[in-house]
Amino acid sequence: GMVGGLGLFLYGMQLLSEGLQKSTGDKLPKILELLTNKPIIGVATGTLITSIIQSSSATSVITIGLVNAGLLSLKQAISVIIGANIGTTITAQIVSFRLEKYALPAIGIGFIFNFLSKRRSYKYFGQILLGFGILFLGISIISDTAKPLRNYTPFLKLIENMSNNPLLGIITALIFTAIIQSSSATTALIIAMSIQGIIGIEAAIPLILGANIGTCFTAVIASIGSSITGKRVALSHLFFNIGGVVLFLFFLNKFTYLVSLTSSSIPRQIANAHTLFNVFNAIILLPFINLFVRFIVKILPGEEIVLKKGPIYLNKDIVNTPSIALGQAIKELVRMGEIVESMLSDVMISFIQNDINILKNLYLKEGVVNTLEKEITKYLVLIAQESLSIEQSEILKDLMNITNNIERVGDISEDLAELAEEKINEKLPFSEKALDELKFMFTKVESSFNISISALKNRNIDLAREVALKEDEIDKIEKGLRDSHINRLNQGICYPESGVIYLDVISNLERIGDHANNICLMVIDELSKN
Repeated sequence: GMVGGLGLFLYGMQLLSEGLQKSTGDKLPKILELLTNKPIIGVATGTLITSIIQSSSATSVITIGLVNAGLLSLKQAISVIIGANIGTTITAQIVSFRLEKYALPAIGIGFIFNFLSKRRSYKYFGQILLGFGILFLGISIISDTAKPLRNYTPFLKLIENMSNNPLLGIITALIFTAIIQSSSATTALIIAMSIQGIIGIEAAIPLILGANIGTCFTAVIASIGSSITGKRVALSHLFFNIGGVVLFLFFLNKFTYLVSLTSSSIPRQIANAHTLFNVFNAIILLPFINLFVRFIVKILPGEEIVLKKGPIYLNKDIVNTPSIALGQAIKELVRMGEIVESMLSDVMISFIQNDINILKNLYLKEGVVNTLEKEITKYLVLIAQESLSIEQSEILKDLMNITNNIERVGDISEDLAELAEEKINEKLPFSEKALDELKFMFTKVESSFNISISALKNRNIDLAREVALKEDEIDKIEKGLRDSHINRLNQGICYPESGVIYLDVISNLERIGDHANNICLMVIDELSKN
């Protein structure tokens, strides 16, 4: 019964979290990017977002994804994680208010909205309500199932040992939370047992402290295969919580006494202990966050790459000097092109190595590329309003077209990422020959695009002409691969679903070759007039 109740609780949490995330759309990463400039604001942002989506794990994964894409620095990410620790305690606060009697009505109403409504917003509301109801139904089942433990001597002896030996409680909760990857579920289980009078605040607090360390393993798992900064975020989360627990062990009796003053209800005391631990931990670390960041960097050395979402080189104060302003626009275009280069590299690695984690970074980079395309276009429009020479007008027109071509390659990279995701998720088989063919074409197209950006950057007409020559070669490769693949399909030696993906990939790669050629034709056009 306890296992079933815990399963319902976790499933309810998942439904609630998914419903809240769907209702907020793609706003969460944007909010995190915008509101993390100062540590205190980062903490507030992490707290708010985790309170809304009811999942510190989701906040951690989003944060590590933004870090991997270079959109957040280590300092910003640590402040968000600190806030997520505080935000996740809201679940325990809700559970401690004993709302089990509303579980079944919430499930019934949530079902009606989620399954019968046609409007998306109502469906999400229904999913949130359904998750809320299932969560409290799980708590009710856990609590009822725990009743016999009140008279089970071995279990009561274990609880007594945890009261006398806090380290035992910490280790027990740490292992349990690491396995189920939810400190909220561990806290809910503790509260459910306290409802039955099985566990007191003295035994509960060490379990709460252990749960706070155990929840770090979600971030550790999410950081596998991530950038150096992503790994640092996970490590800082672990060190931050372990440090807090070690510190609190010295003042455990005083902390227990303080928590006992917050409420006469044991479930409320447990929830308050969870919140106070994370709030105090944040207050202690924030003044020393720069030292903490340096400490983490020393343990995991390496270069941190931070990718600014907005433009770096576009200065509106110089648009009245078109020659300089156009030069700055070219610099920003090159930067945009280099981000797209990294997207192409990411999608090739993901497709060949079946690594889906890389794609999270690619989708974030696509957002950066779209932002830059809009900003560069707006900047060029401002320049166009100035008095331009005929030559400058031609250059501006070419830059407009180059901006569009680079952005389209970013879009195609995203399309390729979706194909890679389908291949990985559906476990579609690809022969070594097919993968070698795709890798060969990927390499040719990537080289062509990279040279086009280099030609733009260095104002090199010879490089631009080199890409123009490669265009015919890429077209021939695409046609040859398509013909040989269709032959394999006709002979029945190729899996049909894999074949569709294969043909879509080579078609998209050929389009990237076209855009690389377009960029170079404009570079040639511009430079030949000088």
